[in-house]
Amino acid sequence: MTAKIVYTDLDGTMVGPGGNFFRTVDGSLTDEPVRALLELHRAGVALVLVSGRTRPQLVEAARIFGADGFVAELGALVGWDGGRSTEVLTGAMPAEHAGRLPLAVMQAGGLPEALFERWPGRLQWHAPWHTGHEADAMVRGLVDVAEVEAWLAGRGWGWLRLRDNGVLSARREWPGLAAEARPPHVYHLMPDGLSKGAAVGWDLARRGLSPADAVAVGDSASDLTMAAEVGRTWLVANGAAAPHMGPLVAGARAAGADVRVAAGAVGLGWAEAVRDALGP
Repeated sequence: MTAKIVYTDLDGTMVGPGGNFFRTVDGSLTDEPVRALLELHRAGVALVLVSGRTRPQLVEAARIFGADGFVAELGALVGWDGGRSTEVLTGAMPAEHAGRLPLAVMQAGGLPEALFERWPGRLQWHAPWHTGHEADAMVRGLVDVAEVEAWLAGRGWGWLRLRDNGVLSARREWPGLAAEARPPHVYHLMPDGLSKGAAVGWDLARRGLSPADAVAVGDSASDLTMAAEVGRTWLVANGAAAPHMGPLVAGARAAGADVRVAAGAVGLGWAEAVRDALGP
């Protein structure tokens, strides 16, 4: 297929260790992602960054990579026109909270702290990256997502979901997390109905494009939510290798999604996906 737009995750997908666009998964230097990015721009294919990062972070990243827009906070916020135009999506947040940001509602109810108290050593803020968020609570640790969501529902927070956005480095120290919470995952606590996929669908409709016009690239479970909204989804090798991803990929394919796995990890796999999106 030849795409008109590519929606891509950033960390662990487009950029490698430490957010470096020039490093492979083992830390060696490569210019393949740069070459693929230039090919994408020269072909006139739009690039949209889809990430758990905040609005200000993605405005800056979009400038650096020449992106046409962004999806922030795992699908809670869509931006375009260099960030001058944005839309906050609130999903299943109850109407009684209309006009408020979801994170403000959670904090007013003391929810993040209650989660940390219920799962001590298993959940904590994903500091310092959790600061600056508007719609979701960004935490890290290792928990049973279904168990957490059942606990939320039992306390009147059933409109929230805990989204898994991938695995953090097992080599890094994560003070405050118990040994059984390593390697930790990054989670986004956010209203039901919100996801990277839902935001991509919203953005495609805004642009007047169809799923067949779009390719998605990612490395995590949250990125697989884009598969139902686009013509083809690529997973870079490092993401597809995670044990929990196999059943998720199989499920997406069984539902009719075209999900493919790149031979390369991080930027090398990303370059492979971009070149496929450009067609023969």
